[in-house]
Amino acid sequence: MHKIIAFLIFTFSTTALIGQELNFKVVVNAEQVQTTDRAIFKDMERAFANFLNTRKWTNDNYKNYEKINGTLFLNITKMPSIGNFTANAQITAARPVYNTNYETVLLNFADREWEFEYIESLPLEYNDNTYMSNLTSMMAFYAYIVLGMDYDSFSELGGTPYFQKALTVVNNAQPSNRPGWQALGSNRNRYALIENLNNPQMVELRRNTYRYHRQALDTFDKTPDQSRTIVLNVLKNLKTVWSTYPNAIFVVSFFDTKANELVNIFSDGNLSVRREAYDILNSIDPKRNIYQKIISN
Repeated sequence: MHKIIAFLIFTFSTTALIGQELNFKVVVNAEQVQTTDRAIFKDMERAFANFLNTRKWTNDNYKNYEKINGTLFLNITKMPSIGNFTANAQITAARPVYNTNYETVLLNFADREWEFEYIESLPLEYNDNTYMSNLTSMMAFYAYIVLGMDYDSFSELGGTPYFQKALTVVNNAQPSNRPGWQALGSNRNRYALIENLNNPQMVELRRNTYRYHRQALDTFDKTPDQSRTIVLNVLKNLKTVWSTYPNAIFVVSFFDTKANELVNIFSDGNLSVRREAYDILNSIDPKRNIYQKIISN
């Protein structure tokens, strides 16, 4: 279904060579690390991007224009010993909106629990069925999360197989006792994210991904008022889930990803719809002051 929809959406040539699914840029910032071997950080960028972009993560055949654009930004804070690193990671991914030059962000997630080992020139080994290293498990986890979000945006709950694969990565990694994989850790870690995405009580949030992107954004150029109403209903559904799970990372991540876009969506159109959207946003996500723009026009 994902490939059929993508074929309908893109109108230019389909003669590009079949390739892998991801088109990720990797940026490593190591200004806080004191070492004379600065070349290792550029080597990381190349190796990590190669791992994400050249591996086949699905059974589908992607053409070049179908690849999912994303960025992995690593801010390395410590090097406790040679080959060992501690970092914060920011993972973003986007997909195009039909009939526009605009890309909408699917995921904007901060992971503050990256610990990994890396030695130049050693291959990055990974297997879906076993834990081989913390580094490759973390990158595989986010590859599957990004794929799940993308597939969910094109078909209702279409990302389920990839969220299940991400859950398998978590289960395999838990015995390592490395940070980010544990159920009793932070409510904003990798475990918390995949728990939300596989939680039957929160499945409405995943259905919202399809409604928001496929039914609202992809039709916004033709029917903006109808699209705004769909997004408003998404916010109402979100508020229902939030009332039960106010600290859920999926809810927090939604606003980290979509806050500015929501302001743009509701900065025009029917005033009553805009006011209702503002009230919901201000009640669920009150720390941001940008929502005032929705009703200030």
